[in-house]
Amino acid sequence: MTQPAAPAILAHWLAPFETLFTRPTWQNLLVLLAGTILAPGRRTVTAALSILDLREVTRFTNFHRVLNRNRWPTHAAAKHLLHLLLRAFVPSGPVIVGIDETIERRWGPKIKARGIYRDPVRSSRGHFVKASGLRWISLMLLAPIPWAGGVWALPFLTTLAPSERFAHEQGRRHKKLTDWARQLLILVARWLPERQLIAVADSSYAAIELLAALCDRLTLITRLRLDARLFDPPPPRRSGTMGRPRVSGARQPTLAERLADPKTRWRRVTVAGWYGRTERPIELISGTALWYHPGKRVPIRWLVVRDVAGEFEPQGFLCTDQEADPLEMLRWFVRRWSVEVTFAEVRRHLGVESQRQWSDRAIARTTPALLGLFSLVTLWSEDVLDGGILPRRAAWYPKPQPTFSDALAAVRYRLWTSATLSTSPDPGEIAKIPRELLKRLTQAACFPA
Repeated sequence: MTQPAAPAILAHWLAPFETLFTRPTWQNLLVLLAGTILAPGRRTVTAALSILDLREVTRFTNFHRVLNRNRWPTHAAAKHLLHLLLRAFVPSGPVIVGIDETIERRWGPKIKARGIYRDPVRSSRGHFVKASGLRWISLMLLAPIPWAGGVWALPFLTTLAPSERFAHEQGRRHKKLTDWARQLLILVARWLPERQLIAVADSSYAAIELLAALCDRLTLITRLRLDARLFDPPPPRRSGTMGRPRVSGARQPTLAERLADPKTRWRRVTVAGWYGRTERPIELISGTALWYHPGKRVPIRWLVVRDVAGEFEPQGFLCTDQEADPLEMLRWFVRRWSVEVTFAEVRRHLGVESQRQWSDRAIARTTPALLGLFSLVTLWSEDVLDGGILPRRAAWYPKPQPTFSDALAAVRYRLWTSATLSTSPDPGEIAKIPRELLKRLTQAACFPA
């Protein structure tokens, strides 16, 4: 059986990446990617080939080798993707990225890099839940999507952070999350030397060593403990003073003490897009300090936020740019909410955790590729219907703005209607069906999770 060419529109969309791969790998990759987009449910090589009616292809091993053997320029592809996203959604102004980790729940004796971690989704303050699987650290561009009416988190660089047990078995030094974060963020800063880079992260990355290593390259915003040790900058050294210079000044009140002080003067503001809400009134205080522990220090701007309605507990934040506007800091940080939405969407609609690769190289490639596919589908949706994506509504479900499922359905529809997917050129083989039935069948093919 002759292998058909991939849809021409897909080759057009992916043209910026073509020079990164050899010609045979590129052709097989296009077929795999087309099948991955169109297939519902699991995203295995078998599912990708089956949806394209390629179950009879005798050289099916070539498609498996794309994942487990052929060469991939991972960082070059991530850099290309980032610049494409910036050109489409953030052509100017600061580049805001989110960094976070997620657990891919996988089992099996051949998955060497898996470990046992705290499950952030199922755990709470009073209930600790462990999960066995692979831990991924992902960098996502937090960009406003015009046709979606909000900020989406678009993954462009994802790497596997193996467990400590795996590092010991391989005879390697174990890297902590902060080590991975430092390397990834410095890499992105090198890719964007002329843009202001702002990274937002949760409390896992609130480490003085990480902040000090990055403060000269980019701005990092994260949470800050209410009992953190804050100091004034060291006073100027007087001439003739003996001994080592001071590394910190007077001790400042902790954020918890400022919260409890009735003399604290709060500033009331309204924040738009507060964790999924349109607007929320809050009160804040801010200042600058030196976050110091013996042997470790970093200058920061601190921020304390409390809810006017009292629905959430007071929270502390920090920024490595002491000149940053406190309200702008908060607006950048609340974009982090879209990171969790992206992790949920790729599980629901792109089959993350449904892959069945067992080799180390294939495992290290499939999940980052599926996360990157989320960004590519969002990018391609700009071309589909000229960006006019209509949300799928129902009488009982008013949906004001399109979501990722609508974007994926629009891309699927474009691929299904591509002329290159036609396999019945003989008019005698064409069966005419009512238009309304064809519409329902097409929707059924485009909208399954």
